[in-house]
Amino acid sequence: MTTYNDQISQYITSLFASEDTPLQDARENAPKHGLPTINIKPEEGRFLQFLVRACGAQKAVEIGTLGGYSGIWIGRGLTPGGKLITLEKEAKHAEVARKHFAEAGLEHVVEIRVGNAHQLLAELSDEGPFDFIFIDAEKAGYPAYLDWSIENARQGGVIAFHNAFRGGSVAGTREDDASTEIMRRFNQRLANEQRLISTIFPAGDGTLVSVKVD
Repeated sequence: MTTYNDQISQYITSLFASEDTPLQDARENAPKHGLPTINIKPEEGRFLQFLVRACGAQKAVEIGTLGGYSGIWIGRGLTPGGKLITLEKEAKHAEVARKHFAEAGLEHVVEIRVGNAHQLLAELSDEGPFDFIFIDAEKAGYPAYLDWSIENARQGGVIAFHNAFRGGSVAGTREDDASTEIMRRFNQRLANEQRLISTIFPAGDGTLVSVKVD
């Protein structure tokens, strides 16, 4: 049986997810500005881009901009004329991301909104429904973000959550951390949610992907 590992990750990346200069800069420069080094992996980014285009997304939302790395992948997957609204709590992170989006030629495609995501989402509801929603933020907020996403995604829209594995701790391959039980309960909730068809894409730290069917 083939097991997903770093070698397979590198193989997929070399074929499908090689980084151009804007992506490389977004990944490498963020830590230089004091941002945490918690970007998704390149093959995870390519998967997001694939999902965005597969669902024909024109209107996308991201919760957790950081340095803009995942947002570049998402923005590049949008259909012509599409728009990504990305929410970021920290003004400093948003400033760094804005430069990376401009370098990638996405300054007219991506809009960054700065503030508390829960408050911003309440205001954003009037602009939906949305075709694609990606969440990579504080894990304690995932249940509320899911509630909002189900309410505001169109039928057939895609909702994705990062860090489904919590470094493997949800499956007992690593010691639990503060968010492990949150993610275990969250993953179970998605497995039982009848309004969605869900699964986990096993690259990186796992991306929990759902399609809204009801």
